[in-house]
Amino acid sequence: MPKLFVLCAVLFCLSRTVSAQDSTAAFDAAGSASAASEPAAPASLLRSDRDPWQLGVGFQYLQFNVLGQKFHNFGYQPDVTRYLNNWFGLEGTVIMGFGNTGASPTVDAKSLFVGGGPHISLYNSNHLEPWAHVMLGLEHFRFTETATLGSISHAAFMAGGGLDYKISSSRIYWRIQGDYIGTNVGPSLKPNYSFGTGLVINF
Repeated sequence: MPKLFVLCAVLFCLSRTVSAQDSTAAFDAAGSASAASEPAAPASLLRSDRDPWQLGVGFQYLQFNVLGQKFHNFGYQPDVTRYLNNWFGLEGTVIMGFGNTGASPTVDAKSLFVGGGPHISLYNSNHLEPWAHVMLGLEHFRFTETATLGSISHAAFMAGGGLDYKISSSRIYWRIQGDYIGTNVGPSLKPNYSFGTGLVINF
């Protein structure tokens, strides 16, 4: 009789062990299936091989033909670009120009362009990176007060491109650029141009 009791006890323990192992395996399988059914995280537009922000400062030569006056300005240009991926970003810029008409009597001529728009860059691992941009904004001119000239503003656009040379660890660029500036100041649209150079920092 004691032997029968011991045999029943052993069989009971073995059955409990097998049941526990089956429950663990079923739980693991259910967890794996749940993880597999979860949707994958959406891919980010930002690639890790490009810094998202780009800050630049430069010097500009600007040639204008407005209100019957042909003149040039020397100016300063700060700009900032926020890249959404390796090649596309949104850019904002301000160009402040100072000069005079060169006529007699001399008329001081100041210009200001504020605008923003898309910036497209051919990002690569080489030292040279070409890019292009188109920006919409406002052009403002301020002349020494005369009978016909004064302060005037109008909608404008700037379209052009340039080339960045990577100086140090792909963080600092030396930039050259050229742009067409279109503004309907006066009776018709006149061609205006700008050429510049400066430095760009990526972060």
